[in-house]
Amino acid sequence: MLKLTVNIVLDGNYMPAYATPGAAGADIRTPVGFILAPGKSFFWPLGILVEIPEGYEGQLRLRSSLGKGGLTIPQGFGTIDSDYRGPLCGLVYNISDGFIQVEAGERVFQLVIAPVVRADFRVAYKLSETPRGDGGFGSTGK
Repeated sequence: MLKLTVNIVLDGNYMPAYATPGAAGADIRTPVGFILAPGKSFFWPLGILVEIPEGYEGQLRLRSSLGKGGLTIPQGFGTIDSDYRGPLCGLVYNISDGFIQVEAGERVFQLVIAPVVRADFRVAYKLSETPRGDGGFGSTGK
């Protein structure tokens, strides 16, 4: 397992922490609680700022236990670029039929640090052929 130093400024009370030795994401606790009505979203600062080293990105993901309860991140997950220095913020949306309550101090998100590969894009007039071709959206079966 790779180790990397990520500088954190706490603007709240909680340091991200890995729940188990094999965890890919460090849990982030919310500094404020909230109640979210069905079909509504909530956006709030998470109380931390990060300095991610160049060549890496942060991925802010919702913990699966909250997804099971009806919360989702509208865009799937948030990307934190290495040159961003502002506060981390969370955006969740309630897709359930009921109200969802999250208490202050509850683990809501996970922060995953991943390497970034920069592409050298170039114009091509034809792409290589594969057995799959242009088949998408379930074309390979279930």
